[in-house]
Amino acid sequence: MGEAFGVWPMGNDNTLMKLISSANIACGFHAGDATIMRKTAQMAIKYNVAIGAHPAFPDLQGFGRRNMQLPPQEIYDICIYQIGAMFCTAKALGGKLHHIKPHGALYNMAAKDAVLAKAIAEAAKAINPDLVFYGLSGSHLISEAEKIGLKTASEVFADRTYQNDGSLTPRTQSNALIESPQEAVNQVIMMIEKQCVISTDGNEVPLKADTVCIHGDGNHAVQFVEELRNALLSRNVFIKTIL
Repeated sequence: MGEAFGVWPMGNDNTLMKLISSANIACGFHAGDATIMRKTAQMAIKYNVAIGAHPAFPDLQGFGRRNMQLPPQEIYDICIYQIGAMFCTAKALGGKLHHIKPHGALYNMAAKDAVLAKAIAEAAKAINPDLVFYGLSGSHLISEAEKIGLKTASEVFADRTYQNDGSLTPRTQSNALIESPQEAVNQVIMMIEKQCVISTDGNEVPLKADTVCIHGDGNHAVQFVEELRNALLSRNVFIKTIL
């Protein structure tokens, strides 16, 4: 959320904020700015939604979705900068930063690279060791954060397809996104109840699901969230902030 520049209100954010339990707010490197960060955090506090920092590569033109080869120290530095900004923004509003989740290419690269994952996790811990670290289920993001004592939340995706190794299908491929609300619901229900997902090759891939991501800028984001909420609640799966 908060992936705009000086424009308010932003897309689906106001509607979605009433339906979710946690929000990943852009910190200025791939999208967002200081004012948008403040307004989005205010909205999260209003609806009792957990505030998360969403650090990214410094890539405004590519929306943080282009791979960048940066040394671990620089990864640490850019994460300190962004997480710190969101931490202070939330504090100034009388709220608090609850979690961190890397964005886009930084997320996907660190999921497969333990060194990058460790740099991000260490930045989060340096800001506040009580932060929850959101990362791709079964990836280095989770294992490296756990190694340094951070609480983690294994993340799964409602609107993305998966590869055999548990990674997300790259957005450059035509089958990367899930466009059908029913398909998204079915995938999430399987991930929660059976702890697996079906890859694009038709294989079962085991995973753990603590938190479900839906991209707020998706074409069907509001419909996905509404239908997923209804499906989960009908199965007595309750939606709440990870403590």
